[in-house]
Amino acid sequence: MRLFVAIALPDEARAALGRFASGLPGARWIPPENLHLTLRFLGEIDRGEAEDLDAALSTIHAPAFTLAFDGLGTFGNDRAQRALWMGAAANSMLDHLHGKVESATVRSGLPSERRKFKPHVTLARLKNTPIERLREYLTLHGGIATPSFEVQAFTLFQSHLGEEGARYEALAEYPLLLP
Repeated sequence: MRLFVAIALPDEARAALGRFASGLPGARWIPPENLHLTLRFLGEIDRGEAEDLDAALSTIHAPAFTLAFDGLGTFGNDRAQRALWMGAAANSMLDHLHGKVESATVRSGLPSERRKFKPHVTLARLKNTPIERLREYLTLHGGIATPSFEVQAFTLFQSHLGEEGARYEALAEYPLLLP
């Protein structure tokens, strides 16, 4: 099973992010229904590990919070950009939730994440995107932000890879504590 833990986005946030899905050659835009903020990518794990992870994630107690996205960025380098993303606005409650998810993951017996947490939503995968066009796109849209929304849960997803791209299936949802 190919799994990840993420914050699913409400329709309004997906619509706001979807407004930027054009005008960039070589971009394969992520379908709106697949937009999410990954808290922890797990990759391929077996069913028993998934059950242990679910049990550990079920013990998380963290408060609900408000989240917004602001500013675009890319992963890659000047020779080969791989992805276009919009970052999450600085948010201590998001960082707190991420820490709890990471702790639960390790408690369930899975290895700790070595990469630094960079909260973002991937908007597009890039392939052979002309660097000058990418710079123009980032300049034109770089200062954008989305309206804030309430995060009231996080989700364990399974990723099904296919010729048409990935399809995500929600396996479990974990509510956050409402004020």
